[in-house]
Amino acid sequence: DTNARLIGVEPAGGAAVGRGVPGVVHGMRSYLMQDEYGQVQEAHSISAGLDYPGVGPEHSWLKESGRVNYTSVTDKEALDAFQLCSRLEGIIPALESSHALAYTMKLAPTMRQDQIIIVNLSGRGDKDINTIAQHLGVKL
Repeated sequence: DTNARLIGVEPAGGAAVGRGVPGVVHGMRSYLMQDEYGQVQEAHSISAGLDYPGVGPEHSWLKESGRVNYTSVTDKEALDAFQLCSRLEGIIPALESSHALAYTMKLAPTMRQDQIIIVNLSGRGDKDINTIAQHLGVKL
């Protein structure tokens, strides 16, 4: 389909590609969250894998080339998507993948019925259970 598009989903508190500007961190030039003086700013995400103020050079290139559109979701949206996927599908997604699922839940209602969404569940959520339980106030 020539109308196919790639969407990258970031945490709202650490949207380095969406809100970041070009800069250098750890010896690489990429998009990163920084202040007006070029000092790297802290990022936040419930997901340890997304809690970083920059992105790799490939994501920077994908943004610059227009091949991927980046958007963000909140921690709450990612947690809600995590719980829904776990309950309805019996699949415990990683928190990183839960961000993509959360955006999918926003995007799907805007699409035609003949359009298809593919989401890559790139990790296991069992490693995130303690973090999720803590945020939801559940004692394990």
